Amino acid sequence: MALSANDIRKGMVILHEGTPVKVMEFHHHTPGNLRAMVQARLRNLLTGNSFEYRFRSNENLERITLEQDKMEYLYSDGSHHHFMNQESYEQVALTENELGDAAQWLMPGLTLEVEFYNGTPIGVALPASMELTVVTTEPPMKGATASNSNKPATLENGVTLQVPPFIVEGEKIKVNPSESRYMERVK
Repeated sequence: MALSANDIRKGMVILHEGTPVKVMEFHHHTPGNLRAMVQARLRNLLTGNSFEYRFRSNENLERITLEQDKMEYLYSDGSHHHFMNQESYEQVALTENELGDAAQWLMPGLTLEVEFYNGTPIGVALPASMELTVVTTEPPMKGATASNSNKPATLENGVTLQVPPFIVEGEKIKVNPSESRYMERVK
């Protein structure tokens, strides 16, 4: 599927010099009287290497649609993270490099989409939100409101992110794993 460089978004997979790459970050840039461009941080999905690339804003790119299988995360053995298709019981393993930042969100029993390119597993698509319990955080301060500055909180899977000051230990919260961002309290 063809698109212009102006249309790329974070998380998209495009073909760059014959290789599938994921857009990690992008920034539209129009310097003075020069032509507009898109500065992007890309990750090679086959090698895991990240690099910066500057596209002309009118440059045509090819968007890739990856095959996805719903799989359950089983365990990690130090070098690989293992997943199983719940229908066929087929298992695949991905390295830390292939998973990138997604590895920190894995928990036994988590079901997610494993992405395949030409039949080879190359990564995972994290869910839009996850509900996790806060394990450690500073106690709330008297009179703390949502407008105060946030504080760090460690979740049950070991990830630390910023939460509002009224969140307490043992509380369940909803987070966006793709952006490592607090969304809301779970009632």
